[in-house]
Amino acid sequence: MSIHKFIWEVVKKSFAGGIIALTISDRLCSFVPVRGDSMSPTFNPHRNSYLDDYVMVEKFCLKDYKFARGDVVVFSSPTQFGDRYIKRIVGMPGEWMSSSRDVIRIPEGHCWVEGDNKASSLDSRTFGPIPLGLIRGRVTRVVWPPQRLGKI
Repeated sequence: MSIHKFIWEVVKKSFAGGIIALTISDRLCSFVPVRGDSMSPTFNPHRNSYLDDYVMVEKFCLKDYKFARGDVVVFSSPTQFGDRYIKRIVGMPGEWMSSSRDVIRIPEGHCWVEGDNKASSLDSRTFGPIPLGLIRGRVTRVVWPPQRLGKI
């Protein structure tokens, strides 16, 4: 096999592998780092650790917005374009929640999210209920570091 054919085969297989990886990441699941301590102790329980937790995010739940109270979700920030947060759903559409300013009824198509470490969390107590359409997936398990491997 000539070097050109070999390189062409490597390029084709790399391209096909990239397409498959993008499809899996877009449609099935992805792996996301958890930054900060707003979800501690569920994620990043050791504040001074140099290893952030990495989690698996499944996307099957997005088809019909099948979420429940207690689910940990990844969502796009409603206020800062490009930012993503990981928080726990604590209120569903139609329920009443209290924020620092008021008691709010969660509108249809929205949910209320909060971090497990309320003292260090930017969440619905700050920006209100989030549209379900901003949710990018449900966290199902910790995949890194190995000693924290497990389901949520």
